Amino acid sequence: MIKNIVFDMGNVLVAYDGRKVCKHYIKDKKDRKRVFTAIFQSPEWVYLDMGMIPEEQAVDQMCARLPKRLHEAARLCMRDWHLYNMKPIKAMIPVIQDLKARGFKLYICSNASLRLPMCYQELLPEVDSFDGILFSAEEKLLKPQKEIYERLFEKFNIKPEESYFIDDLQLNIDGAAACGMKGYCFADGNVEKLQKALESLNKDS
Repeated sequence: MIKNIVFDMGNVLVAYDGRKVCKHYIKDKKDRKRVFTAIFQSPEWVYLDMGMIPEEQAVDQMCARLPKRLHEAARLCMRDWHLYNMKPIKAMIPVIQDLKARGFKLYICSNASLRLPMCYQELLPEVDSFDGILFSAEEKLLKPQKEIYERLFEKFNIKPEESYFIDDLQLNIDGAAACGMKGYCFADGNVEKLQKALESLNKDS
């Protein structure tokens, strides 16, 4: 019997595109790509999600890979990325409302830097419907490490076999499955297909 639905945040509840803030601040396409790569495809970005590095240090290291003329733009992109790159996926609102009406407990388990606890309430659809939120940087863990799922179960006192995980990356679904939590890969972003999968939960119980 599934009692808990666990959501990833990025590209499940919130649309995420790291190119948007770069497009806002940088006109030249080649420069835009260089800054995007230096920030959003950097090891420092992963370290931020793991809570292993202060943001100021991360920005300094990102800028070190760029010509000096792009440092100011890179710092602006890093300062404001959460304002441009993330938008609520409004199609998920009825999904969340339906799950809540059916009596499921709802949780979030997301790879996210310490920036997110300061702004997630403005980004999440139906934010008050969630019973608990776990951000990777606060735990110094990262999906698909087994430890982050174990921490999720421990923190919210839920059982893996009673929980169902929705993530846009199969690697993270596989990591959850290895810990006993079945799930659904939302890589295609098809809300209708997801809703049908969720409607079938517990029908054979």
